[in-house]
Amino acid sequence: MRLTLMLSALLLLAGCTTTDPFPAPSAAPANRTAEDADCAAQGGEMKPLGRLQRVQCVVPYADAGKSCRTKSDCMGQCLGSGDTELVPGTAATGVCQRDISQNFGCRQRIDGGLAQGTICVD
Repeated sequence: MRLTLMLSALLLLAGCTTTDPFPAPSAAPANRTAEDADCAAQGGEMKPLGRLQRVQCVVPYADAGKSCRTKSDCMGQCLGSGDTELVPGTAATGVCQRDISQNFGCRQRIDGGLAQGTICVD
C-alpha cells in the first residue's frame, strides 16, 4: 500500500512542469526582422493570412487587374471578376489576381476561357 502511494505521488509530481505546453507565439522572432526587410524590399507587406493567420509576405502582382482568359496570362491566377458567380464551363474573361491574399476566401478561377467551379479556402 505504501509503495502504491509513493508511486502515485511520484507520477503526480512528474506531471508538474514549469514549462508552458502551449506557449504563445513570439511577437518578434529573431528572423522576423530579416523577413520583414526582405518583404519590404520586394514592395510587399507582412500580413496574417488564412484561418491559421500565418504571417506571410504579400507582394502585389505587377499584372493585377489585367484582363485574362487563362492562368498563363497572369503572374497569379485568372479570377472571375465581380460578385456574380459564373456558370462553370461557360465562356468567360477574368482579371489577374491582386496578390496571394486572394488565395484565401472564395473565388472562381477562369482557365482556358472557361469559368471553373467556385472554391473556398481558409
